[in-house]
Amino acid sequence: MKPELVIFDCDGVLVDSEVISNQVMEDNLAGYGLKLTLKECMDLFVGGTIFGVMEKSKALGATLPDDWVAEIYAQTNARLAQGVAPVKGIVAVLDLLDAAGIKYCVASNGARSKMQTTLGQNDMWERFENAMFSAHELGVAKPDPDLFQIAAGDVPPEKCVVVEDSVNGARAAAAANMRCLGYHEHDDGKNLAAEGAELIDDMAKLPGLIGL
Repeated sequence: MKPELVIFDCDGVLVDSEVISNQVMEDNLAGYGLKLTLKECMDLFVGGTIFGVMEKSKALGATLPDDWVAEIYAQTNARLAQGVAPVKGIVAVLDLLDAAGIKYCVASNGARSKMQTTLGQNDMWERFENAMFSAHELGVAKPDPDLFQIAAGDVPPEKCVVVEDSVNGARAAAAANMRCLGYHEHDDGKNLAAEGAELIDDMAKLPGLIGL
């Protein structure tokens, strides 16, 4: 059955920004006494909020200043502004959704400013500017299902499809009773499957999975 609404995560689903962001995180935290590999950063932080990252890092021994959130955002946005690619095949998916008259939006734990940086350089900002739900603005973050429920509005959960790449996102979709497609470009996706997501490793497969 075709959905009425497709809810996309941003980082790692619309734009291939997770590796870049976590490389910045790896370098930054090393300066505060916490040495992690890129894989460890991604395992620990992908899908979380920046405030959650801060608390986890402190618990692991990082001595972070009070203004660390502003600092890491500035460093990350500066690096992303140098260039981040769209996820392979995603623009074609959005074109198909437009042609089929299926609504879509983005619901992210990230800030709108970050999404403007990443989506803006890939000709996707105008597609999502008025269909954007940020945990920073709404005060609810994945794995809380409220972010997806707010994004869905009047569309019933059974008529929504969520596209996610993080455990927190998959958990939020399950809690919201929404079908979740778990996109896994950089790993085997087992962590997403464990949360009930249907695995997808190529965006070209997405239209067929939703009846297009």
